[in-house]
Amino acid sequence: MATVVPLPGASSSAPASRRSSQSSTIPRTSPLLKRPTRRFSSALVFMGWRGGLAPIGRRSVAVCAASSSSHFPPSTLPAALLFDCDGVLVDTEKDGHRISFNETFDEKELGVTWDVDLYGELLKIGGGKERMTAYFNQVGWPEKAPKTEEQRVGFVASLHKRKTELFMALIEKKLLPLRPGVERLIDDALAKGVKVAVCSTSNEKAVSAIVSFLLGSERADKIKIFAGDVVPRKKPDPAIYLLAANTFGIEPSSCVVVEDSAIGLAAAKSAGMKCIITKSGYTAEEDFIDADAIFECIGDPPKQHFDLEFCANLLKKQYVS
Repeated sequence: MATVVPLPGASSSAPASRRSSQSSTIPRTSPLLKRPTRRFSSALVFMGWRGGLAPIGRRSVAVCAASSSSHFPPSTLPAALLFDCDGVLVDTEKDGHRISFNETFDEKELGVTWDVDLYGELLKIGGGKERMTAYFNQVGWPEKAPKTEEQRVGFVASLHKRKTELFMALIEKKLLPLRPGVERLIDDALAKGVKVAVCSTSNEKAVSAIVSFLLGSERADKIKIFAGDVVPRKKPDPAIYLLAANTFGIEPSSCVVVEDSAIGLAAAKSAGMKCIITKSGYTAEEDFIDADAIFECIGDPPKQHFDLEFCANLLKKQYVS
């Protein structure tokens, strides 16, 4: 099974000026019943990298071209590839986590249903327990919920535990496939000695199930998992990415992160890491202005969008006007 990192006692060491505080409420600019207007990023949008100079709207990025990633000595490769889970490894949110939340609410007769648009807004809050708490705080707690704050913490935890059980059943049945290119990129990284981890705000058991059942036990044994409550503050706080770098004993600047959301991007950049966005169903129109590269997915041949060589080049790139 994948290695799961235990709960640390130390908090993030990221500078305050680079840290985004974890929201405990639904964003004021996007009420639950009103979907906000989002704008596409003018950052690096690569739809089919082939090396050389890639145009990116207001800016361009100089990318070193190489005939084969095997020509790179180990020191030039990323020290680690850090993957978010939901939306990056698997597009789980709409037909996975959301369905499992709703089944849990129905089992407990709470009279709550999260539709597709509403869940898209709730995803701006990192963590399932935090998501439920923020929702109930804004729209009102169910009649069956406890009345005290302390009891409500336990109530939400019990709901999340059941939701995780239902979600894991979906994963074990392999009803949700890996996104294109995930296996290829991970295999290439592991073969070349690049450390691989999954860093997620989701429950550790759910993330472990995805890695074990969908990537297989042989890969899972080589992948570390940092998930759930392993850090005291979740994305957009950089704590989980800084924990991964610290655990591996490497510099954050030597890591490349693959994310799909604005809060994940904020966490990676605040940690001082390069970040590639692979857009998912819920995040396609989010603002990725700070991303180092943006793709529809990782991709497999003949529609491969990037590889380990691209990640290595990304660490060396320089912006030009």
